[in-house]
Amino acid sequence: MVESKSSVLDSSHLSSRSSVAMDLGPIAESIMRVLKKINAHRSLYESNEEAVKQHLIGEIMRALGWEWNDPEEVRPEARTEEGRADYALIIGGEIVAYLEAKNLSVNVFKREDPLRQLAKYCFNTGVKYGILTNGAMWIGVKAFEVGSSLRERILVKVNILEEPPMKAALKLSLLSKGRINEMERLSSLLKALELSFMGLIKEGYPREALFEYLKVDRGKRIVPIYLLEGHEIPKVAYVYDNGWKMLPLPERTMKGVLLAVLLYMGQRAFGDEKKEIMAAYEQLKRIPLEQRKAHEILLRLEEEEKLNISVEL
Repeated sequence: MVESKSSVLDSSHLSSRSSVAMDLGPIAESIMRVLKKINAHRSLYESNEEAVKQHLIGEIMRALGWEWNDPEEVRPEARTEEGRADYALIIGGEIVAYLEAKNLSVNVFKREDPLRQLAKYCFNTGVKYGILTNGAMWIGVKAFEVGSSLRERILVKVNILEEPPMKAALKLSLLSKGRINEMERLSSLLKALELSFMGLIKEGYPREALFEYLKVDRGKRIVPIYLLEGHEIPKVAYVYDNGWKMLPLPERTMKGVLLAVLLYMGQRAFGDEKKEIMAAYEQLKRIPLEQRKAHEILLRLEEEEKLNISVEL
């Protein structure tokens, strides 16, 4: 399912040490464009490495903040004593990573040779990080560390063909121009989050409660609609659909929440169902609706459609 503009806002801020928010939306959108290209021209990308570089890798790297056509920032065919790396990524005049590209038929998760060659490029020139990709599979690796194997030094692995776009975008953000020097630290934080989450699941905590716990930012009051009385003034709505999606409100009322949820449902429906939902949406826009009545409809909608709806107050 292709995510809409509103859905890519979900979890779209990853705070850095300086508390500067990162918008993951453009990365997720670039992933969707790459998936469409692969779906339409897979045979081309399985046999043509140059097409992979220009159409797939370049698309993702631009979304990650790299000026793909600027040789001061991305230098093709970078020379090392071990050979030529496909690209050197440069910040402030210094190479921060080498990127090695393969065509789509090469499984970079399983093949050892490309990763070892990339590590040699890095080690030879004292470059800390390497990136290996076939356009769909991405690996970020720390090139050298005493007492550890190459596989143990992999910091991030992403397969955009198999992972939800927002999850893939979050992991790919570690390779962004603004985050790549923090790749090792951010990788540790993500791994700690995953381990903690799975540990709590094994302890019997429900996933929904953990999602609710994680999605609430400090200073925000986000409440499931079944805990509301109907008179509250909402700021924004959330619906759970393979992840929490933020829904902007046309008005800060329970009717506004209902309209936002109906629009969300209509955008994902097809055929007669879509027509029916959008007709209800258009009719509701034109009529007044008391707060508590809108709340009652939301509760019924949540139950009948198996939705989880929350609002920020």
